[in-house]
Amino acid sequence: MNAVTAGGVRMSYGDVQVLNSVDFTVATGEVSCIIGPSGSGKSTFLRCMNGLEPVMGGSLEVLGEQVGYSLHDGKYHPWSPKEYAAFRTRIGMVFQRFNLFAHQTALENVACAPVHVLGRNPAQARASAMETLDRVGLADHAHKRPHQLSGGQQQRVAIARALAMNPTLMLFDEPTSALDPELVDEVLEVMKELARDGMTMVVVTHEIGFAREVGDTLTFFADGAAVEQGTPAELLTNPRNPRTKTFLAAVL
Repeated sequence: MNAVTAGGVRMSYGDVQVLNSVDFTVATGEVSCIIGPSGSGKSTFLRCMNGLEPVMGGSLEVLGEQVGYSLHDGKYHPWSPKEYAAFRTRIGMVFQRFNLFAHQTALENVACAPVHVLGRNPAQARASAMETLDRVGLADHAHKRPHQLSGGQQQRVAIARALAMNPTLMLFDEPTSALDPELVDEVLEVMKELARDGMTMVVVTHEIGFAREVGDTLTFFADGAAVEQGTPAELLTNPRNPRTKTFLAAVL
């Protein structure tokens, strides 16, 4: 079963075509990495998967649901805000910037959504949040606010916050791009552990080494389209598309 199936997905901002007939699949339990130049539509496509950007054409099915629409009486009807919110509880998303609540501790950041979105008991949510912070190696920093943490620690809190919702699918939008080089590995190690645990993940990344080591599939995006998809070994060592070859020659 596929966790994500996209067929001919299109999306634009006014006259600017951002996604141009994207075809893409991710199997359940798979780690799918996406690479490509800036402005190629990678992040927009990731946001479409979570319903943060509208799909304007084609079909995008995520976790068995047609994103943005429900089928009733033979017709598709747009989702309500409540339906979007319910859908997003099944998906964890980690952004380039950490987007933590500055006035809350790491523990409060992680426990917040389970209490206010899922309606969990606050004490139980805090206990679960501590376990999740321990999972990302930050139990000793639970009492600290974001300004007291390094960039790598903040991003690990952001991952813990996403995991606190027990998602079926995790989306990562260049999670290490805002970090100093020496902090990148601590975030990648957490992501590798998630992969070893069988989490279905879609990762937009510039970390080619991570894609090579952890990815089950690798997709190259350019000009709003998924130009080429295959295993990391296939795509990195023997790309077929000239655009892919040009990009990899510049970054490898």
